[in-house]
Formats: sequence, C-alpha cells, structure tokens
Amino acid sequence: MTTPLLGQMMDVPLTVSSLLAHAARHFGSTEIVSRRIEGDLHRYTYRDCEQRAKQLAQALIALGVEAGERVATLAWNGYRHLEAYYGTAGFGAVCHTINPRLFPDQIAYIVNHADDAYVLFDTTFAALVDTLAPQCPKVRGWIALCDEAHLPSMQTPVLCYETLMAAQDGHFAWPALDERQASYLCYTSGTTGNPKGALYSHRSTVLHALGASLPDAMCLSARDSVLPVVPMFHVNAWGIPHAAPLTGAKIVLPGKDLDGKSLYELMERERVTYSAGVPTVWLGLLNYLREAGVKFSSLERTVIGGSACPPAMLRTFEDDYGVQVIHAWGMTEMSPLGTLSKLTWEQSQRPVAEQRKLLEKQGHTIYGVDMKIVGEDGRELPWDGVAFGDLHVRGPWVIDRYFRKDDAPLVDGWFPTGDVATIDRDSFLHITDRSKDVIKSGGEWISSIDVENVAIAHPGVAEAACIACAHPKWTERPLLVVVKRAGHEPTREELLAFYDGKVAKWWIPDDVVFVDELPHTATGKLQKLKLRDRFRDHVLPSALDDARDCPLTPLAADARGNPV
Repeated sequence: MTTPLLGQMMDVPLTVSSLLAHAARHFGSTEIVSRRIEGDLHRYTYRDCEQRAKQLAQALIALGVEAGERVATLAWNGYRHLEAYYGTAGFGAVCHTINPRLFPDQIAYIVNHADDAYVLFDTTFAALVDTLAPQCPKVRGWIALCDEAHLPSMQTPVLCYETLMAAQDGHFAWPALDERQASYLCYTSGTTGNPKGALYSHRSTVLHALGASLPDAMCLSARDSVLPVVPMFHVNAWGIPHAAPLTGAKIVLPGKDLDGKSLYELMERERVTYSAGVPTVWLGLLNYLREAGVKFSSLERTVIGGSACPPAMLRTFEDDYGVQVIHAWGMTEMSPLGTLSKLTWEQSQRPVAEQRKLLEKQGHTIYGVDMKIVGEDGRELPWDGVAFGDLHVRGPWVIDRYFRKDDAPLVDGWFPTGDVATIDRDSFLHITDRSKDVIKSGGEWISSIDVENVAIAHPGVAEAACIACAHPKWTERPLLVVVKRAGHEPTREELLAFYDGKVAKWWIPDDVVFVDELPHTATGKLQKLKLRDRFRDHVLPSALDDARDCPLTPLAADARGNPV
C-alpha cells in the first residue's frame, strides 16, 4: 500500500483571533460604530478593537481565567461586547453569550451548567445580575461593562470593565491554538425543557465566517456598512461579528434600542447598506417607515431569518423601499447558517412571479452544509417540491452533540433539525413547519406557516399564528390567531373569505380568534406551545356540527387529538 502524498503547505490554524488580526492589519482604519448604553455614539477602528481585545485577554488572564474556561456575557450589540468575543476566545477561553431575555431561572441554569468563571454584563442588566448572583455561587466575579462613573448601585459586588482594561497595555501576542479548541458557547431557547448548549470550535467559527461571506450567502464586503439587528447573544449575531472583520466591512452596532425609529435614524446616519434580523423587528421598522412617510437612502439588502419571512414583508421591502430581502434559515446547532435564498443565473431569467416564489423559500445551501428530507421510515424523500419530510443536515459547523450531554442527537451521521420541509428541483429548501407545529387533518399535512403567510398579507392583520385544534372527525383542524393592525377591524368572516383561491379549501382555518398580542420566545419566534395551551379547550364551530355525527368521538381532546 502506497503512502498518501501530503501537500506541502503551511499549517496555519484557523483561529478566531486571526479574523480580528486580519481586519486590524488590512482594514485597520475601518470604523466600528456603537450606540452605547450611556446614550452616545462610540467610534473607533478595527485597529483599536484588536488593541482593546488584547487588553481584555490580559485582564482575564490576570484574574486567573485559564484556557477552556467559560466567560459569559449578558450584553447588547456594542463595541465592548465585540471585544469580549475576541478577548476571551482569542487566548483560549470560551466566550459564552447568554440571552438576557430568558427567564432568570433559565439563565441561572445556563450559567451553572456552563460553569462560567466570570460574567460580563451591560449595566441595563444590573437588577438581573442581583437576581442571578445568589443562584450562581460558582461564578468568581461579575464585570460591569462600563467605566467607574457609570457603575450601577447594586447588591452584588462587581468589577469595573474599564478599570480592568486600564491596568493592561495590550502588548500581547495571540497564542497559536488548536483550531479544534472550543471558541464560543451558545444555548438554545429551551422552549421544550432545559436549554442545551452548542459548543463551537475555532475551526467551525472561521469556516462559518467564510461560508457566510460567499456571494450567494451574505455577500459581505469592504464596501458595506453592516448593522446586525440580530443580537450578538443570539447565535453570535448569525456570524456577522466574524464575517465583517473577515471581509473588512464597517460595523454599526445598535445597542439596546431596536424600535423602528431608532433603527432607521442609525441606519441613515451611518449610511448602512446591509442589515440582518428577525421578522418581528422588521415589522416594527416597516410600521415606522409607513407612519413617518420616510424611505431608506442607503440600505440595499437585508437578511431575514429566525422564523419564516412572510411574503408580504418581502414584497414590501422590495417594492416599496427598494431593499433586497435575503431569506435565510439556520439554527443554533448550525452556528447558525444553513441556507440563503439567492437566484442562479438561469433562475433570474424566469418570469418575475416565478422568481418571487423561489425567493420566498429559505433557499439553497451554502458550501459547508448538506441537507436531506426523510419520511417516517427514515428513507430519503425526493426533491420534487411536494414531498414533506423531516429535515436533516450535516457539515463542519453543525454540532455532533450538545455540551455536557452524553446522548448524541445524530441519526446516521445527520443532525435532525426538528423542521418539516420540502426541497424542490432547484434544490431550494422550503420550511413548512416545526415538526411539533405541523397540523395533520384527516391524515393530510397542513403547513401552519403557509396559512399564516396568507393572513399576514391581509391589510388588517399585524401578526398571525396558526395552530392545531382538536376535532372529533378530522383529529386536527387549523385555528387562526390574529393581532389586528392599528386602525383596522377585520372580521372572522372577512379573513376566512380572504383565503379563497390562495390555498387548498381544506387548508382554510375553521375559526379565527383575535388577541392583543402573540407570545414570542426570547429570540422573536412565535411560542405556539403557549398558544396551544391557551386555546386547548377552544371548540371549533365545525367540531360542534361533526360531533353530532360522531357521538362516540370525544369533543374534548388535546391539540394532538388525544382525549382529555
């Protein structure tokens, strides 16, 4: 047997610090602009950022933090949070971003499960830290991301970030780490049990940044001014804090104020060309634009993900404001990017209506991610745009297990996402539901997302959710839950009639209920579990009629048709 011939190339590890070092060396004067908690705008450069990230590394080492230990953050999108990204992972510790919107008990669980050594926090979370500290006895210190003048009055003894930084000179060489060493830790939202940790490596983080920057992915460049609305505590802001320095893009960080007016004014002031966020945030921005009668002067494109982008929102951005929408899909366990919706040359030659139908889907995988859909028997289903199946993925930035969990989630080497999807002949992914949210009526599947998208296109609807309700004949039927748009009073009958010709007749909801607001997770996704619990006893009008025809079928059942 012959010995394989090895390539004669330099062995340079793919480390997180190399991204910032590259930006500081080759795009050193490019700006990073932050709206601070203190209320003003902070400006500095990639060169300044690397210098301060090195000071933070020195400060943490002086505090006794060792390679592999976790340093957590409870912070908004700002320059100090960016420094924490690189100052911790850069010397071999793990940057653990925590979602401050979770319940305090969940956050305490996460901090304790991760065994965090220190927690860096924005001063807006001072009261939260006072709640958490007694529940997290193993945390060695809580560090307020401010200077001495802005230290909050707290019950918990805290360290001052700027004081720690001032004691260091920044003369620090990033160590050559093993690229498979852990870099970042991010926990899932925990809507179905305790949150689970996804532990990324330096290698996976850098490869994800490269994949995200490709032309048919986020297509970031040094000509962009990018504003990540998606929080840095949520799956590393979809990789933008790594892809931006890789490409030399200007970064604009919005801080805590994510209302439509604040975002619009910051975008205009900093000539933002590119942004990324979840549909709920863009809904607020579009409402502000409409009410204020203003338009964008620089914004060219935005990535929308986190949950499905309603086609009506996509059309509004593109038709009314000239902003290209890039529909994306991914998840915490995937670092998070999986697919983005971009047309090929051939697809761009098709009729506009057909192009739009494609762009409404979650799109094509980027290099680094493979996908398939499987049936209940585990066999792969055809890519015909019709067959529904459970979506499985694999790739170098997809986890193979959860942090500190013994049971491996993989199925034959693939990660089961929990999403139900179709894949068409163009290889475009279309997420039709979460597996727990799909509605099965009379043995046939109904996509709750497609039902919601029709409702959201109605001018009187601000937001909508579709859930399963128990039915004595069909097992489940769709119930539409609607938040009315201000100044509009759509009726049940009007909304149901709106579905005519837009979906199959048997997909049309059996009933509509109106609510003041819909429950969302801490990352902006609809909490359908809460809606199902709230409307568990809701009796559909059709159920009353069919119950008379099926007297032996219990009318009272849970949302999966089980008698209660």
